[in-house]
Amino acid sequence: MSAISSDRLVGTWKLLSASTRTASGERDGSPYGVDPVGFLTYTANGRVTALISYGGRKRLSILSAGGGSQAQIEEQADAFKTFLAYGGRYTVTGDEVIHHVEISSIQNYVDKDLVRTVKFEDGRITLVTPPTPVNGKIQTVELVWQLV
Repeated sequence: MSAISSDRLVGTWKLLSASTRTASGERDGSPYGVDPVGFLTYTANGRVTALISYGGRKRLSILSAGGGSQAQIEEQADAFKTFLAYGGRYTVTGDEVIHHVEISSIQNYVDKDLVRTVKFEDGRITLVTPPTPVNGKIQTVELVWQLV
């Protein structure tokens, strides 16, 4: 792979697809449910924001007049586990982008570096994680994004 330039990443990208693959080649085409929605924004001054909403999320049953939730704890837990958000700085090294997480819906990501291999093709980027535990199996996650 060749080195990438950070200016090629700048902009807002919409999630087109997500999949996982094990070392043995076993593939899952819906790690975030069917038809997930996501946005990934890279700024020229080195900031990144990532949002992924799983497909098939349910509406909460009760909302207060002010927009807050009074939903059951089980509904709130499901809403939490089906939405991922984080932000921070990013750097580019070779063919990888590194997200230096400063805030996240998953507190364990804060102060961590999330490394992604980047591939550019036909106005899209594909980000691939290193092998990582997903649903009890070591897998890579591949996210395909389109510039909006």
